[in-house]
Amino acid sequence: MTGGRVVTLTANPSLDRTLALPGPLARGEVARLGPSSTEPGGKGVNVARALAAARADVLAVVPADPTDPLVTALEALRLPLVTVPTGAPVRTNYSLTEPDGTTTKLNEPGTALDAGLRAALAAAVAAAAVGARWVVLSGSLPPGTPEGWYAELVRAVRGTGARVAVDTSEAPLRALLAAGPDAAPDLLKPNAEELAQVTGTSEADLLADPAALTAAVAQLHERGVGEVLLTLGGDGAVLSTAAGEVWSARAPRIAVRSTVGAGDSSLAGHLLADLAGAAPADRLARAVATGSAAAALPGSAVPTPDQVDPAAVTVSPGLPGTPPSTPEPVPAAGRDVP
Repeated sequence: MTGGRVVTLTANPSLDRTLALPGPLARGEVARLGPSSTEPGGKGVNVARALAAARADVLAVVPADPTDPLVTALEALRLPLVTVPTGAPVRTNYSLTEPDGTTTKLNEPGTALDAGLRAALAAAVAAAAVGARWVVLSGSLPPGTPEGWYAELVRAVRGTGARVAVDTSEAPLRALLAAGPDAAPDLLKPNAEELAQVTGTSEADLLADPAALTAAVAQLHERGVGEVLLTLGGDGAVLSTAAGEVWSARAPRIAVRSTVGAGDSSLAGHLLADLAGAAPADRLARAVATGSAAAALPGSAVPTPDQVDPAAVTVSPGLPGTPPSTPEPVPAAGRDVP
């Protein structure tokens, strides 16, 4: 099956303000900022924007008032929306970017959602999920939200037939994985730090020891997770499937401008390839190419299809550092293998 709608939920959306520093951040000193930007954000919003840039059928669900600047900005992008009014302004997050791409984030906590608002959001997501191919639950939870809320949403969406992808961290991620196989997502997108958080292995060991990485990813599958898309920043990514296939990808060399939202673009790239019916290796190549293209852009900008080149990504069977496979470039869609 090809095509299909993707529904994203961003429970804690934000306006992302990116401030360009002229050099390394110096505490206590005055910095003369370069060009700055403000984008509608939150992890699920970033995923939706990246999908929309590729002309995918996407619907974003956000808790925000109809006149909130976040909603105004998304409407200007012509992104299809379902909003649940909260009576409070959406938070603002700040990213301080240095010339070498180093990014320091300052995130506000967001608006607390009471039980009524959470129920309204859950109902909106469940209604939108009917007939959808994917539902993406992405980002942090607002203050006061039960840590296990994502697990509840996965169970609620399961009956619609849509597949569920989750990208979160810390307590919500631990609660999701502890909730049992019926709450496990079809796709989980951790980074190395988040994988370390939930498997009891240090991030340094995961990055240095293929055996430790294998065992950590296996823990997620044992808890019911279907596929694991492990993003590793400039080191690429790993895709592990429930069928036992494991692929690793090396990221192309780029001049990093901002890493804000790059992981969200990686998830969007994977979903786009899946919507096109691509095999696991091709999905991974599209994910890494899209994330890398995003990191080469300023602020939280998302790439357009002409900026994404899966052919520049090298994909190999197995984990990084495991011999003895010969890497082969994965062709972009529509290109013949030489």
